[in-house]
Amino acid sequence: MTAFAVRPGSSRQLAGSGTLLRFALRRDRLMIPLWIAVNALMVLSMPGTLEGLYGTPAERADLIRQVETNSSLRAMVGPVFGDSLGALTAWRAGVYAGALAAVMSLLVVVRHTRDEEESGRQELVASGMVGRRASLTAALLAAAVANGVLALLLTAGLAGQGTTGALALGLGIAGVGMVFATMAAIVAQLTESARLARGLTAAVLGAAFVLRAAGDSATDDGSSPLTWVSPLGWLENLRPYADERWWVLVLLGGAALLQGAVAYVLAGRRDIGMSFLPTRPGPATGRLGSAGALAWRLQRGGVLGWSIGFLLAGAVYGGMTEGAADLVGDNDNARRIFERMGGRSGLTDTFLASMVGMLGLVAALYIVASVLRLHGEETSGRAEPVLANAVGRLRWAAGHLMIAFGGSALIMLLAGLGLAAGYGKETGPILGACLVQLPAIWVIGGLAVLLHGLLPRAAATAWGVAGAVLLIGWVGPALDVPQAVLNLSPFGHLPKLPGGSMEWGPVMVLTGLAVVLVAAGLAGLRRRDMIT
Repeated sequence: MTAFAVRPGSSRQLAGSGTLLRFALRRDRLMIPLWIAVNALMVLSMPGTLEGLYGTPAERADLIRQVETNSSLRAMVGPVFGDSLGALTAWRAGVYAGALAAVMSLLVVVRHTRDEEESGRQELVASGMVGRRASLTAALLAAAVANGVLALLLTAGLAGQGTTGALALGLGIAGVGMVFATMAAIVAQLTESARLARGLTAAVLGAAFVLRAAGDSATDDGSSPLTWVSPLGWLENLRPYADERWWVLVLLGGAALLQGAVAYVLAGRRDIGMSFLPTRPGPATGRLGSAGALAWRLQRGGVLGWSIGFLLAGAVYGGMTEGAADLVGDNDNARRIFERMGGRSGLTDTFLASMVGMLGLVAALYIVASVLRLHGEETSGRAEPVLANAVGRLRWAAGHLMIAFGGSALIMLLAGLGLAAGYGKETGPILGACLVQLPAIWVIGGLAVLLHGLLPRAAATAWGVAGAVLLIGWVGPALDVPQAVLNLSPFGHLPKLPGGSMEWGPVMVLTGLAVVLVAAGLAGLRRRDMIT
């Protein structure tokens, strides 16, 4: 490639970064605010929720005792370092807020680096007066802006619990986001596919969560070496609202700067569209001789990763079921929140139903990502050679949709097996509860198909729909929002299993709605022009 006309080592290698940053923020004007809103609302809702759950010193002391003696709860949430509302908020939401910031950051960076190269837009941009590293700089700055806004919102929103602790928590969560932003920047240089870059970075995030969980289950003070290996472990060891360890921020900042430097070095040593780990070429013969087989080849890594994740998550949730019952105890407010999420039944069934619902909400993210693989294949130009042969649009789309909708059934089935294995009993009811989530998941997938088929340039809005549903299901019950708001989500109409009664009416209606949405989307895809 000769598109870059900038001398190596020159300051002009950053030329155009400001313009590209403004363009990146404009393109992400919906996605970034949505991720920030979901994360901020989750954290900022915690003080009020926790005050209602553990309003007295005795209740808080009992909570801390339960966490210290329950390794499953520590693995899931982490150790608690104080009994103030601020400390409990950092304990309950810190790790998950850091993980959400990491996901937001890796999506932003990969979208504005490797995605741009795959689509061919980066080559057009680079033909102008744009420096070699300008795109990478703009992507990292966009992630920094997103994490900075998130840190400001958290600091301002939690200042009432203590300004120092609020600042520490906000900076810590933003720091985790930037660590994974720069990690994604490195992976984007190493791989030739945006999908693979996102998958590998997400796998590192999953490994970080597992390492932290393993370390926290072994100790009750975050001192395990496994905890210190994970950036999420660094966040909890920052100890907001509990004698803050400010030097931990140096670890987060140093890791982000070091990884950023590595990404800049790698970006200067490769051509546009190339990578240090190129994809192995090969003819489309044998098992790759059909559109469905090609779709499976493209998506099998994602299906495998989600399957393993859901199986492990189910096992962890199942293992902590009895501990959750002990933790709630006679706390009426905690019981009421679980009932809004899981229905009115025995506490154990209620907890299982709420965990099944949470897994269903996360599975909605899988189906959106899998359906939008159609969009990625189309915008990158890879769909055109396939459709130029004796392959119709519906046949091409059907291969990806079978993986999207069938894969969602697979991961929920594995989640049920994991829950049953962790809990140790009631395999049938738990599997049934997980599979009942599928109609709501398929409605979200159907909306993604509809957007891709009728409004392809707005297909990314499906992420907004999935994020809004996640926000309603995750934060809504804790905030005691009206039932009418909860019913805006398709998950709000499902029977609460196990423990509740099976209601086939809503299940059949949601399934029919999903079928209609998919059919309408495919009809639009068949009639419209392909994106060029």
